[in-house]
Amino acid sequence: ITLLLGDVLILYASLTITLFIRYGELNRVIIDLHFWPFTAIFFIWLLSFYIGGLYDLRSLKNDLDFYKKFVSLLILNGVIATLLFYFLPILGITPKTNLFTALLIFGLASYFWRTFYNTLLSSGAPENRILMIGYNKTVEDLTDHIAKNPQLGYETKFWMKEGLQDKEFEHLAQIILTNNINLIVVPAHIKKNSKAARLIYKNLVLGIEVMDLAELYEKVFQKLPLAELEEVWFLENLSKSHKVYEFIKRPTEVILATLLAIILSPIAALLGLLVAITSKGPALFQQKRSGRNEQEFMIHKFRTMRADAEKDGPQWAKPNDDRTTLIGRFLRSSHLDEIPQLINIIRGDLSFVGPRPERPEFVTHLKKDVPYFELRLLVRPGITGWAQINYKYGASVEDAYEKLQYDMYYLKNRSITLDFIILLRTVKYLFTNLK
Repeated sequence: ITLLLGDVLILYASLTITLFIRYGELNRVIIDLHFWPFTAIFFIWLLSFYIGGLYDLRSLKNDLDFYKKFVSLLILNGVIATLLFYFLPILGITPKTNLFTALLIFGLASYFWRTFYNTLLSSGAPENRILMIGYNKTVEDLTDHIAKNPQLGYETKFWMKEGLQDKEFEHLAQIILTNNINLIVVPAHIKKNSKAARLIYKNLVLGIEVMDLAELYEKVFQKLPLAELEEVWFLENLSKSHKVYEFIKRPTEVILATLLAIILSPIAALLGLLVAITSKGPALFQQKRSGRNEQEFMIHKFRTMRADAEKDGPQWAKPNDDRTTLIGRFLRSSHLDEIPQLINIIRGDLSFVGPRPERPEFVTHLKKDVPYFELRLLVRPGITGWAQINYKYGASVEDAYEKLQYDMYYLKNRSITLDFIILLRTVKYLFTNLK
């Protein structure tokens, strides 16, 4: 919120300075003429910053990646503003000098503001001073990530790697006071131990918070650590009712999918024609997928591979797959091949947002090799999802395991708000992955 408010203030300050430089005064006529058109543009700029991840705490570091992203979004915002001002007469003005002067002032001021803010986050005293108990791959990954990302507000002050066997465990109170600990992070299996529970309980009077390892991992990585979860966790967290969410989501999706199908029909017809004339075979491709509660359905896509692509049986698609046609490469990278899936949404096979549907042959295989894989079938699959925007393209059991951790996060936290965030970030994903 602080970062957003700072950007808003800088935007309007930049506009004010620009108008004063250009006209030498600030009267009511000048301000009224520019205020609302630029307010509309500023909203779009802030939205692009959000979609681009400039308000994501995980990316607020003064490194090369951050500054590359910042400059790229500034350029994009300049292009968007130019197009809107010159092709949307409703805005009423067509500024050129004012627009780019304001953008330049904002870019410079925002650069210093964000550098200062990021430095403050990273160098300030951490809000959460952690006593970490136990050691495994999950704990190691979490501790390492926290150390590399101080802007998250966590610092591991003490680490009992031996867990219950650690000789320091008996001196818990002294460690808490000496290191100013205010958060104990403990794996579920240690927390369930009666001896550990008694020792931790005795120290609650010191004003500490006790958090399950899986809970902190979820907060930091925005995915769930499957290795730390047991069946009882799923009973407590995935059996909650989402009736209001489902009641709102389904009719909204049908209306939106119908409108998009009508609007995109000319583009769909052109793409279908291009597929048909550039390679042998039908323009549309149908394939069985496993949907909600493992109900099978036929998914519709524009064909992106040769007609004989699976003459040797079902295969996972691979990056730079040699079975992909020339037009198919473009359709896959732009995801335009998925336009026909609007039909699946209208029918109720798919949602806009949800875990991506797998083929029944792969589901049978993955249910054996990936723990809890069948739980992703509790919800209607989607065209896009939390795993798709957070994890690279993958086609292996290891990739399926990693993506499932993101899918489980979505199942636990699904809401209209999260769906909207996923749709916004999908826009960024499409542009950054377009080849």
